[in-house]
Amino acid sequence: MQDHPVLGQVALGYSPMIDRQRKVVATRLTVFPQQPDAVPDAAALLRALQDVWPAETGDEPLKLTLRPLDPAAVAVSKGAAAAGPAPRGLVSLNLAGEGLLRAVMAAAPAPQLMIEVPAFMAGDPAHAPLLRELRVAGSVLLIKGRPLAPLPAEVLGCFSHSIVDVSEERRTGAQSSDHKRSISTVQSGTRTVADVTAAFERGAVAVLGWPFDDPLPKSSGRSRIPTDVSTVMELMQGVEREDPVPKLEAVLKRDPTLAFRLMRYLNSPAFGLSVEINSFSHALMLLGYNRLKRWLAVLLATSVKSANAHPLMHAAVRRGLLMEELAKTQADPELRGEMFICGVFSLLDRLLEQPFAELLGNVPVPERVQQALRGDGGPFQPFLDLVQAIEQESVFDIRECTERLLLGPAEVNRALLAALQSARQIDG
Repeated sequence: MQDHPVLGQVALGYSPMIDRQRKVVATRLTVFPQQPDAVPDAAALLRALQDVWPAETGDEPLKLTLRPLDPAAVAVSKGAAAAGPAPRGLVSLNLAGEGLLRAVMAAAPAPQLMIEVPAFMAGDPAHAPLLRELRVAGSVLLIKGRPLAPLPAEVLGCFSHSIVDVSEERRTGAQSSDHKRSISTVQSGTRTVADVTAAFERGAVAVLGWPFDDPLPKSSGRSRIPTDVSTVMELMQGVEREDPVPKLEAVLKRDPTLAFRLMRYLNSPAFGLSVEINSFSHALMLLGYNRLKRWLAVLLATSVKSANAHPLMHAAVRRGLLMEELAKTQADPELRGEMFICGVFSLLDRLLEQPFAELLGNVPVPERVQQALRGDGGPFQPFLDLVQAIEQESVFDIRECTERLLLGPAEVNRALLAALQSARQIDG
């Protein structure tokens, strides 16, 4: 990740945009100026973001991972609810501060950077010419919130989707599934999986973020771990014991799909190897037992097959990469590896619907990682707190956690963007 001075002038938070199939179709990036009245260099900020989300070349539609995002705006018809695809683009910019938003809009961002425009600005006739100009130039605009009065057709047509919070839906009485919408809606503010389900039933094409705090099912005293997950756990235990290669390969051969996925991860650009790994024994020879553990952690966290697990897997991988990036100032490579595993495993209780008190007996986890997963403090807990604050897009918590760790905002932001860039390489 290049050194962009503008990253020291902002705080960044992010959340995924998730469609009806529970696939992540874009990233929402929230940008807070460090000083409330300051306007960071918009062009410099866009250059920093384009390191992670570069402009696509050729005639192919823009896409995130393997899911194409439809470049066509939802057609606006009188009084009819539009139920089109999720928004086009790689990242949706939620810019805190009217000055920064104006500056970014004036800088004519590339189409892969969608722009969220608050409803009060969309309703201001003074902004209509710029909105139309951006739309004609190919920018993808999303209206955030509900305007106080209906927008003129020529202004409404500038927006492909609206972002509406659940609380605003409740306040305006727009909770019924037959509520008429003029453009497709992305729902924000969903706090539970039930909220997500209800949002899609009302016709939302996507939700922002995924709820992590639903109560876990009560323990039945019996293991509910799927077979393929158990296979990965067994493999991790064997790697922890440094079992001979043939014994480890025998475990992996039980599920060829797992073996394929492991090879895919190891050969991804994010791993940075100069040679292609073609077998488990080859991987072990090149990496050793300790370095292999991190990718087995990813394999474990992404082995759950339920649709609602997809957003959790997505978040788990990004947590691990961000924790690792935050630890890169540390000289100890073992510590960095443990930080990665801590981030990936921090959602394992949600993925497997079991409390950590039960899970940690089946998965070999270092003591420092166990402390953080159990919420018992330890050296990794402040880093995990920071990662969660970034996911929640809470600027005050981000600043508090950053200061507690004696980190600078530029250092945290570079780590976040580097993690998101690596995650895209793994996804692709």
